[in-house]
Amino acid sequence: MSARKLAAEGLGTALLLIGVVGSGIMAQSLTDDTALALLTNAIATGCTLYFIITILGPLSGAHFNPVVTLAFAIKGEHPWPLALGYIPVQVMGGILGVWLCHVMFDLNVIQFSTTDRTGMNQWTSEIFATFGLLLVIFGGVRSRPDAVPTLVAIYITGAYWFTSSTSFANPAVTIARMFSDTFAGINPAHVAGFIVAQIIGLGVALIVLPWMFDQNKDAPR
Repeated sequence: MSARKLAAEGLGTALLLIGVVGSGIMAQSLTDDTALALLTNAIATGCTLYFIITILGPLSGAHFNPVVTLAFAIKGEHPWPLALGYIPVQVMGGILGVWLCHVMFDLNVIQFSTTDRTGMNQWTSEIFATFGLLLVIFGGVRSRPDAVPTLVAIYITGAYWFTSSTSFANPAVTIARMFSDTFAGINPAHVAGFIVAQIIGLGVALIVLPWMFDQNKDAPR
């Protein structure tokens, strides 16, 4: 198991949470306009995804997401021992990124979110958001591998706005965000519902995407 791959996954996930939580804290401190705060949060997250996937992709594959790691492992495109190493590193990297944000913005390092995010509408959004993310990744890998960083960044930026959950689509991000009682937080009591929805989204993707892409490798492009 490559220490560099694990380090890249931990660092990348930490940077992703810094982008998500840090931009949320900054936006909340500068405006009372929720729509404007969400817009700046989405743009900062998309920018962060673009650079971390671009620079760390050659090292680890730039998963930064247990759902992505599981999808590649289940498809036989990522070794299981490495996948089982990636997932805890992604979770810990995300939590450390949140704590670093709190230090940078002079907040209490240890805190828990009180922001409620629950209900069928948000769970459905997370199923769709996770499926959509995997669609973008696997579709991009098949058709335009060089464009995957851009595709993922654009998708998540947009999904902030067209899903009621603001498109977490990532169990490591979900867990880490419960440790921040800020704009981007999620009540710890609601984390399990989001993760179950994300796993369902993974299941749907594993059924639909091989049919869409793997069996059409020779189709015209």
